[in-house]
Amino acid sequence: MSDARNDGQHWSFSTMWWHVYPLGFTGAPIRDHEHPTEVAHRLPHLEAWLDHVIGLGLNGIALGPVFASSTHGYDTVDHFRIDPRLGDDGDFDRLIAAAHDRGIRVLLDGVFNHVGREHPAFLAAQADASAPEAALFRRDASGEVQVFEGHGALVELDHDSPAVEQLVVDVCSHWLDRGADGWRLDAAYAVPSGFWSRVLPRVRERHPDAWFLGEVIHGDYAGIVRESTIDSLTQYELWQGIWHGIADRNLFELEHAIERGNALLGDFVPATFVGNHDVTRIASAIDPALVPHALAVLFAVAGTPAIYAGDEYGWQAVKEERLGGDDAIRPEFPAAPPRPEELDASARRSLDVHRELLALRRRNPWLTTARTDVVHVANLALVLRTATGEAGLVTALNLDDAPVTVPAADASTVVAGEGELGDGRLALPARGWAVLEVRLSR
Repeated sequence: MSDARNDGQHWSFSTMWWHVYPLGFTGAPIRDHEHPTEVAHRLPHLEAWLDHVIGLGLNGIALGPVFASSTHGYDTVDHFRIDPRLGDDGDFDRLIAAAHDRGIRVLLDGVFNHVGREHPAFLAAQADASAPEAALFRRDASGEVQVFEGHGALVELDHDSPAVEQLVVDVCSHWLDRGADGWRLDAAYAVPSGFWSRVLPRVRERHPDAWFLGEVIHGDYAGIVRESTIDSLTQYELWQGIWHGIADRNLFELEHAIERGNALLGDFVPATFVGNHDVTRIASAIDPALVPHALAVLFAVAGTPAIYAGDEYGWQAVKEERLGGDDAIRPEFPAAPPRPEELDASARRSLDVHRELLALRRRNPWLTTARTDVVHVANLALVLRTATGEAGLVTALNLDDAPVTVPAADASTVVAGEGELGDGRLALPARGWAVLEVRLSR
């Protein structure tokens, strides 16, 4: 990694993401029997929302799959072609240019652990076991091609194969050449770290500024980063700690997740979130009235934060374990962002809280790498103090239906939420939250 990646100068340290699942967002048909054969130019639908991204206070769009696939995007059939349900190279180029004109970075979703069963290389390998394409796929001792986590439509690549290594280098380089800024590495937890450590340095030779985010759900995060050279990993531990801690009224679980997050900072800055395209929306996972509490934590602790598109409006949807069980959390979006007068009171409140806390985060860029101390914790109340030697913020939560008084941790001014300071204590209303500036000694 370059020195800029370690000293906070890389562009990723100042980027916050709007995460989008393009196939759902643009209303593209998902099921294989619905597929049209002609190119449908749906990517401009995303362009219409770029000013909304800026208005939120974000400066990156993290795209789900945009490459040709059989159904949902993660069953790729051609890594070098834009999915015809979304458009073509021209549509992609215009989206990149429109984003960059606004100072918005673009992250692509790279599915490199597996491909779809309809991928031409797999069809060739199935037709002739001696074909060169057969070297791309992982087989068990009996010669059967392996599938990903029991999904028969997803056949696994052989990450010991030089041909697979070259394929991933070529794909990453091709789209970085076309203007992408980095890659989310799908199912990175299923790929040996040694594979990434061979591939990513080769890509960085041509694109030293590219940023790589690995999807990792659990495990030795720091060890994976050191061995793989991936820049960041998805911090599912914080996501789980936030929604479990709030939903179960047990903020000790959130305390544990925050302490785990602190331990990662010596090795990398994690990617943080309270929602994404694979999980129940936060406003359905917890009481919608407590979503601001979740956001206050997300934007108070270290990390590279992301908002899942639609969460800013308080949208609700539940992920279900069935065919089509992701559809509700991956809906089609309107042709353009709704005007304020078109939103109901709940959506306006959600949007306002997102903007308020994102602005606070933007004013305090040091939060990206700062450690957080848990000053006070009970089942229903939590006080966090995130600080460096020159600045500090206190975040206080009350999940109780009654007011609570908690330590103020040297805070001097309430800058978001609501609470009353006095004699070194902070009074929070029932189910209240607040973010405060810290009085620093000189």
